[in-house]
Amino acid sequence: MDNPSLLSLLHHTTTTTTAAATDNHHRKRLKKHSSTGGGLLRMFKLFPMLTTGCKMITLLATGRHRKPLLTDNATTGTLFGYRKGKIILTIQEDPHHLPVFVIELPLLTTVFHKEMASDVVRIALESDTKTHKKKLLEEFVWGVFCNGRKVGYSIRRMEMGEEEMHVIKLLRGVSMGAGVLPAPPSEKPAAAAADGELTYIRARFERVVGSKDSESLYMINPDGGAGPELSIFFLRVH
Repeated sequence: MDNPSLLSLLHHTTTTTTAAATDNHHRKRLKKHSSTGGGLLRMFKLFPMLTTGCKMITLLATGRHRKPLLTDNATTGTLFGYRKGKIILTIQEDPHHLPVFVIELPLLTTVFHKEMASDVVRIALESDTKTHKKKLLEEFVWGVFCNGRKVGYSIRRMEMGEEEMHVIKLLRGVSMGAGVLPAPPSEKPAAAAADGELTYIRARFERVVGSKDSESLYMINPDGGAGPELSIFFLRVH
């Protein structure tokens, strides 16, 4: 699983992927994080100050027939999880539709929070497959790396559970942000307290398709800072 192709993806340099290496525009996006960036990650660092009574979430949770707030077809990524659980990643090609990719990463939420504190997070998922019949994001088994360190393996979920559906519904009108969400209604208060708060980070991503075996997602900084704060790479090796 540890191969030169994957290692090249994980270094914050001008050689992230085979296709991006020949594209000056995308190489510029991978330059060192500037002092003006970090807006969304700074929001993420405020989690201890947030509560489940957040006004934004209260507004989102009311009204079953509200019109969607988003009007464009952006690639949207959401990472969420209970403080004492693992992080779940969902990817939506259209923020108005269900995710095309859902996976629970072998990474504790508390560990992910610590990685976010570094202002630069690179997550890589590598699939070791022997077939060409599936699209890249249709692969099931993935080796997962975070900032160059292998953290384990995950299996893509075929269907969303109650928790994932709950989060996607609450955030259906949110293009980007970070905070704390209320637990699903069916979850007992004692169980929710045992797992800790349900935190999330949601952002729009620029999607770069290097080939049928490689894709990259670069977070679009809300404050216009240069360089991505959060990058997600998908690689299929044969």
